[in-house]
Order: sequence, then structure tokens, then C-alpha cells
Amino acid sequence: MSGFSAEWLALREPVDHRARNEAVRETALEMFDGREDAYLVDLGCGSGSNLRALAHLLPAIQNWRLVDYDPVLLAAARAALSKWADKAEDEPDGALRLEKGGKIIFVDFEAVDLARDLDKALSGRVDLVTAAAFFDLVAARWIAAFCASLIERGLPLYAVLTYDGVEVWRPPHPLDAAVLAAFHAHQATDKGFGPAAGPKAVASLSQAFGNAGWEIQVGQSAWLLDKSDAALIAMLAQGSAGAVAETGRVPAADIAAWLASRGKASACAIGHEDFFAAPPRPGM
Repeated sequence: MSGFSAEWLALREPVDHRARNEAVRETALEMFDGREDAYLVDLGCGSGSNLRALAHLLPAIQNWRLVDYDPVLLAAARAALSKWADKAEDEPDGALRLEKGGKIIFVDFEAVDLARDLDKALSGRVDLVTAAAFFDLVAARWIAAFCASLIERGLPLYAVLTYDGVEVWRPPHPLDAAVLAAFHAHQATDKGFGPAAGPKAVASLSQAFGNAGWEIQVGQSAWLLDKSDAALIAMLAQGSAGAVAETGRVPAADIAAWLASRGKASACAIGHEDFFAAPPRPGM
């Protein structure tokens, strides 16, 4: 799965960071209280935004494994993290050693096809598996197999910013409902894992972990965009229009009219959910 530009990821990063659900995040990171180190795997890492969002909340010594199928994004992640850090050094084994705000962060970059080699991504020492804006793009059957793998290993999952299908644009447009329905149809297409779960992804995660008796927490993490986010709104509208056009469900003239309006929208809310699952605690 690829196709996300570094430009798009950079534009959405500050919005992603402010949208995260604080209650879910607090629960997910409780395991590191009093710890001196942490080992995390970030699936579909993109340009490393998840690391940048969490590093200041984690122990002084951190070991991250950033996993993505796209080598271009892995290279972008290395460059972005090096620029973000107070100090960055290449390690002999190819890892990156970062210093940021008093934290020491070791980062490994791994090109992995998660559709076919999930075990490779989960190998070695792992305290927490993370992912951002990822699970709505994979198939429900892949989610079930993924959850079974984590349950077998006893590995908790912290997944943020999973699209939930809710969109509210201001001012409203007569074509909003038709465009959104077509967009959902496009999102359900195969992104490399089989038909994508789309807005049903968090429900699939909850069912798999809930059936195993795991503790689950879900919280809203919607994008709330206004005029200060005009560049992101315009790119979001452009991307949505392009996806809708591929479905053939909305006439081209209607898409053009919708895009002309939406590219200049004053505000919009794009629904997401944050999710955490962990093995039941002793005595629970």
C-alpha cells in the first residue's frame, strides 16, 4: 500500500496531532509509567508523524521500528526525523540515533509488505504496536488475522485517526451526500490487502479483541478544520473529488461543481476514532 505523498502527510500532521484523543492516549501510554525505556513498532509509518506525536510522552530511551511498504516514504521519514531532532546521527547498522528534548531515540526503518509478511514487522522485542490513519485502508479479514497475531503474542495496540465515515462541510452543498457515498465506495476498494474496511475498521478491531476478552477503549479524534486550514481543506477536497471520479457514480459536471465549492469551504469536520486494546489485567 502506497500512494500518499510526503507533501500531503506534512500538511495533515499538525491537524492529526491536535485531533488525537487524550483519554485514549493516556490509557495507552500508562504501561510506560516509571519505565526507563520503550520499544514500539509503528505500522504504515509514512513520514514518521506518529513518532513525533508521542516521543515527548515516552521514556528517556526509546526504540522505534518504523514499518512501511513505500521506500520513498521511509526515506522521507528519515529526513523529516533528522530535521525534527535536536541532534541526529546514523548508526553503523543503518538505524538513526536522535536526541530530542532530553530523549534518546533509536529508529530502525523497515520496508515490509504488511499484506504478506506481518510476522517480520512484529518480530523482536515489542512493548506496543502503533499505527496512525491505517486500518481503514486494510481489509476486514486482514484486521482479523492481524488481531489474532497480536492476541497470540500478547501485544497491545494503539491505533489513532482511523476514518469513521462522518464528514460535515460548511456551508453545506446539495451534492455532499452523493459525493460522500461515492467516496465510501472508493474507499472500500482494494488498497493491497483486499477490499478495505473503511469506516467499519474500528468495529472490526473492537470485535476481534473483544471476543478475546481484551480491554478496549475507543475515543473520537475528528479533524475540525477552519479557514486557518485552507490549504488542507483544498487538498482534501481535491483528493476526494479524484476518488469519486474513479467510481463513475457521480457525473463529472457535478464533481466539478462540488469541488469548486468545497475547495473554498469555510470549515469541515472529518470523523476519526482512536483505539486501544490490551490483554486483560490479572484479576480482571
